Amino acid sequence: MKLLTLHPDADAELIEAARYYELRQPGLGSDLLEDVERALDQILTYPEASQKIGRRVRRKPLWRFPYNLVYAIYPERIRLVAFAHQKRRPYYWQRRLKNTE
Repeated sequence: MKLLTLHPDADAELIEAARYYELRQPGLGSDLLEDVERALDQILTYPEASQKIGRRVRRKPLWRFPYNLVYAIYPERIRLVAFAHQKRRPYYWQRRLKNTE
């Protein structure tokens, strides 16, 4: 199994979304984090199963929330590049790939 690393901005996006949902309804932020954990487990087990959106980039939608986990597959690791809302700013995260390679 490959090592999973998170871009700092992806980590910040995830924390911000979890806080937002927790403020809307107690427990909902935890539900989001559980959904993310489930998706990350699937990514680590089957990294190439998600939709390909770039040369080495894939998108894994969450099951219950309107977010995608955007990640890049490298020989030695998988890098979570963005925790991207499905209805906002598509491909804003592309500049992060340059800092990851």
